[in-house]
Amino acid sequence: MTEHILFLTGKLAEKQLRSILEKMQPEFTYTVHQLGLKVAALMTTDMIIRRLSDTFGADRIIIPGRCRGDIDAVTEHLGIPVERGPEELKDLPQYFGKKAHKADLSKYAVKIFAEITDAATISIDEVLNRAAYYRNNGADVIDIGCLPSTDFPEMENIIRTLKQQGYMVSVDSLDAKDLLRGGKAGADYLLSLHESTLWVADEVASTPILIPETHEDLASLDRAINIMQAKNRPFIVDPILDPLHFGFTDSIVRYHTVRKQYPDVEMMLGVGNITELTHADTVGMNALLLGICSELNINQILATEVSQHACRAIKEADVARRIMYAAKQQDTLPKHINPDLMALHDTAPFPYSQAEIAELAGQIKDPSFRIQTSAEGVHVFNRDGLHTATDPFDLYPHLHVEQDGGHAFYLGVELGRAQIAWQLGKRFTQDQALTWGCAVDNTEVTVDLHAFKPAGTTLAKK
Repeated sequence: MTEHILFLTGKLAEKQLRSILEKMQPEFTYTVHQLGLKVAALMTTDMIIRRLSDTFGADRIIIPGRCRGDIDAVTEHLGIPVERGPEELKDLPQYFGKKAHKADLSKYAVKIFAEITDAATISIDEVLNRAAYYRNNGADVIDIGCLPSTDFPEMENIIRTLKQQGYMVSVDSLDAKDLLRGGKAGADYLLSLHESTLWVADEVASTPILIPETHEDLASLDRAINIMQAKNRPFIVDPILDPLHFGFTDSIVRYHTVRKQYPDVEMMLGVGNITELTHADTVGMNALLLGICSELNINQILATEVSQHACRAIKEADVARRIMYAAKQQDTLPKHINPDLMALHDTAPFPYSQAEIAELAGQIKDPSFRIQTSAEGVHVFNRDGLHTATDPFDLYPHLHVEQDGGHAFYLGVELGRAQIAWQLGKRFTQDQALTWGCAVDNTEVTVDLHAFKPAGTTLAKK
């Protein structure tokens, strides 16, 4: 049987909701019911319980996304499943389109080795702090970097301490002596061995990462692979990713060549030569590099956060590997799976056109300012009129808040956010911070739709 859905809304949004549903041509039948208040966002669950006496034969009820209160109480009272829809009406088609296809991002195939490049020069406590930070951001293995011509007397102690605290550990050096020490101290992996230093693998139980004897010498890599296979020992192959303009494209070809020749060997991609050595936002680089890993079944990456512009590289790689895994499992493009790699832009930044905002503004009968954005700029409106600009300073003369410091401060903050959102092509929602995906640690208090938002400092009584 066809599902029948009841949509609850307010007076100002009723016409638009009906129009959107009509254009959707949904497979379900529906009833739109206006609950007797102007603004849908002001609806509460207690109000629904008090005012809704007829459920119109609905199998499910969709309420506004900003409706406050206990949704479970409404479900229990009405005996029908009740759920919040999207915060913006314009997102209703996507809400129904994505609902049945929500990706499981708990799974991934790629293991992240996060390198502490200067471990030889910092304290054990600092190593432990960095390790905890990397693990919290998604790292699976903590890589202890050795520096050329630098003594590292605490290597064994660091490795043992990390192992005691439950970490997987690798040691990164081109000096066979360092790798031998690391392996004997209990490191799980050794980066990196080549044909001439494979003897180290015979001395320890660590899994070696194999690289060419010289930079592009795939023949030496083949020989090292064959030696390890003959010994029936686990290993990982790294053909070496080069920076842009210093062999990047050729190095991608090397990875492809090795994968074609050895379809089943474990491989590693060192992403730092791109993220660290390219002055561009790393979130897109990680998306592309993890996409390459997904296509070539490369299940290990070595990542770093040395340059300040790469300060979220581990977290970005973690998100990217989960998105790519989900897309591969679903046999889909890596689109509409998760927005956390969309740091600077949004897929649908302007849900309302300038004309639609003008129509809404014409219905407002109270003095409270609403702020919205469209492709044309930033719009601020109340009962006294609608004003549009691309620079918030141009709007100030129309606000008349010279004698109200708190209100002026609030509007300044919100209009500043709106301008940034308009400039970048991001979604702006009044009273909410802009979202920056995984590029920014979320320090904002999560909006709890089961509770009413407390008044901000600009509304606090003096």
